[in-house]
Amino acid sequence: MWLRSMGAGLLEDPDAHAGITPWGQDGYEIITFRLKRPGGTIMETFAFELGPIRPVDEAESLLIRTTRGCPWNRCEFCVNYRSMPFSIRPIDEIKQDIIAAAEYYKHYPFQTCFLQDGDSFIMKTAKLVEILGFLKQHFPSLERISSYGRAQTMIRKSPQEIKDICDAGLNVLYCGMESGSDAVLKKINKGSTSSDMIKSAHMAKQAGMKISEFIILGLGGKELWKEHATGTAGVLNKIDPHFIRVLTIGVKKGSGLERQMKEGKYHLQTEKNLIEEQRLLIENLDGISSYYANHHGVDLLMEARGWLPQEKPKLLAIMDRYLYLPEDERINYTLGKRMGYYQRLDDMHDENLKRLVEAKIREITNAYPDQLEEIFHKLREQVV
Repeated sequence: MWLRSMGAGLLEDPDAHAGITPWGQDGYEIITFRLKRPGGTIMETFAFELGPIRPVDEAESLLIRTTRGCPWNRCEFCVNYRSMPFSIRPIDEIKQDIIAAAEYYKHYPFQTCFLQDGDSFIMKTAKLVEILGFLKQHFPSLERISSYGRAQTMIRKSPQEIKDICDAGLNVLYCGMESGSDAVLKKINKGSTSSDMIKSAHMAKQAGMKISEFIILGLGGKELWKEHATGTAGVLNKIDPHFIRVLTIGVKKGSGLERQMKEGKYHLQTEKNLIEEQRLLIENLDGISSYYANHHGVDLLMEARGWLPQEKPKLLAIMDRYLYLPEDERINYTLGKRMGYYQRLDDMHDENLKRLVEAKIREITNAYPDQLEEIFHKLREQVV
């Protein structure tokens, strides 16, 4: 689960527990509990600026904000920066934050750092290189510096510029591909094409960067799910990224995708269909050596992670195990995972836990007949 912090943006709380009660303004209510983090609570304020989000993999990383918001900020599924005007922070301001962070953390020997917000590569190359040098000067233990990078931004730079940035220390690229289908990319107003994704990834790899591609299951909806799966697999096969990170759609309030839903232009898939889509994606991955992972709280099958190609049969078997569950057990697992009782399919072996989830199912279905899929989606929507 994720909790919003006044000072530290959205911080992952892996031990937070979600519950559902059949009342509240929307018919059911999501409940989370705040927990302390090492060094303070999640509501702590800082002497340096922090952005609203960071990747799950950067939970233990130093966070330094180089830009505010997203330079595109028009994707139909995203609301993270919707009310935030985009700006590139002045270089002196960033440097002051680096100094403040070093003092605040008492020169703790961080090994990893993530540059916030949506696209550090939009900075002038010379200024970004200068910031990277300043950062390593104050945190000499850093081995990995990462950032989000938009394909459209990166392909505007020369291969030499990308190499200069990598050589200066920014050696991990997080790329929100979302889909490899141009039809889906157009539908979600991504602002990039599959060709852009491939070109920017090749530039980054040639420069020496490691690449982590984010994919969002369900972006094509009922209309385009097969094209989304096969098109995405095709682009990933051409890129061969180091990591493939899978997320699952939860349509956010106020997003363009919510508007499309209301207009009947986008229709949510069932949880089962989302796993059918993921199975089709995995089945079509070929000739790559990526690490594939469902690694976010919004994903249904967290155990689905492994190296390609050798662990592809294992990944497919996990999909099939879920798909071939009897319907009552599939519903039990789905609600249990969405509410935080289960983390993986094997957790259903706990009979006490399973009976607890069964009671929740009876409670919900009695109060809201034929609305389980809507409730599953509501639970997904709450996860950032």
